[in-house]
Amino acid sequence: MPLGGGNKCGCCKKTVYFAEEVQCEGQSFHKSCFLCMVCKKNLDSTTVAVHQEEIYCKSCYGKKYGPKGYGFGGGAGTLSMDTGEALGIKPAGQASHHPTNNPNPSKFAQKLGGSDVCPRCGNAVYAAEKVVGGGNPWHKSCFRCAKCGKSLESTTVADKDGEIYCKGCYAKNFGPKGFGFGQGAGALAHAQ
Repeated sequence: MPLGGGNKCGCCKKTVYFAEEVQCEGQSFHKSCFLCMVCKKNLDSTTVAVHQEEIYCKSCYGKKYGPKGYGFGGGAGTLSMDTGEALGIKPAGQASHHPTNNPNPSKFAQKLGGSDVCPRCGNAVYAAEKVVGGGNPWHKSCFRCAKCGKSLESTTVADKDGEIYCKGCYAKNFGPKGFGFGQGAGALAHAQ
């Protein structure tokens, strides 16, 4: 311990007394000086990362000294426009955006920005609500049997002339007719 009461703080270079001392990598710090050099978050033994004589939180350390490129640095749910300039990283030049021409000649599709149109309701179908059946895009809420209104799935859908049906309604209306087809034991017969 040097003359004058204590070690010198690795950050502010002032004397650190025992009651306020935090040690890291052989250096002493005031508790109030033991902060990430970039984001200024308080650090402790589980969150500190040291590079030479600089201290960082693990997140800032990873951004500054960790691997770079696709798949590194961002976790699930990360959306960041941070170029890293605050960390001393030189941002790469960004290519300008050039919109493409819409290859769909339909004026309706071009008006909607090229989105698909639901054959049942005629409204635009966006990716979050899109179900494909019978070769057409449908809203989840419109993906129902045209006869009975039952909700359909990819395994229960049958299509005819651009309309979709459940397997039961399809068999009843478009399947083979006559003795031995569709009217077996346990089948409900509808008088028409």
